[in-house]
Amino acid sequence: MVGNGKKIVLLHSKCKKNSMTTFIGDIICKIDAKGRISFPSAFKKQINSSVKDTFIIKKDIFENCLILYTSEEWERQVNLIREKINPYKKDHNLFIRGFYKDTAEVVLDSNNRLLIPKRLIDMVGLDKDVYLVGLDSKIEIWSVEQYEKLNNNENDFAALAEKILGNDI
Repeated sequence: MVGNGKKIVLLHSKCKKNSMTTFIGDIICKIDAKGRISFPSAFKKQINSSVKDTFIIKKDIFENCLILYTSEEWERQVNLIREKINPYKKDHNLFIRGFYKDTAEVVLDSNNRLLIPKRLIDMVGLDKDVYLVGLDSKIEIWSVEQYEKLNNNENDFAALAEKILGNDI
């Protein structure tokens, strides 16, 4: 029942409070000598207010970049995996070991910086300048050189969009 509009406001605020964080944008940042990145305020504003300043960072499965998850999104990913994994199957154990390999917890410090473990920086070849790329529920961290080498051909993307979404719409 709509009534005086107050219920709509309450429902809207409730939905927003429980919604997942969505990151959009690509931002060039610098890594200092200690491996810290200043977390962009644009991304900080996009984080759901119920999410803490704790993140999980790991090497991407498919690309030579790092993936930064909010703790909330990390839990969602882990739950998806738990639903499909049988710990008494050897290949499942191999997968779970690979999934957790090269993973670390990072926390925003009082100056909104993330300390990226040196082993992960070295693993994907990050230098002084990096791209932080918002992709829905995660942020990719790329070396500028590697990110700019990605195939950004609009015709290729259009063909891919048609292949993936063309029959469903």
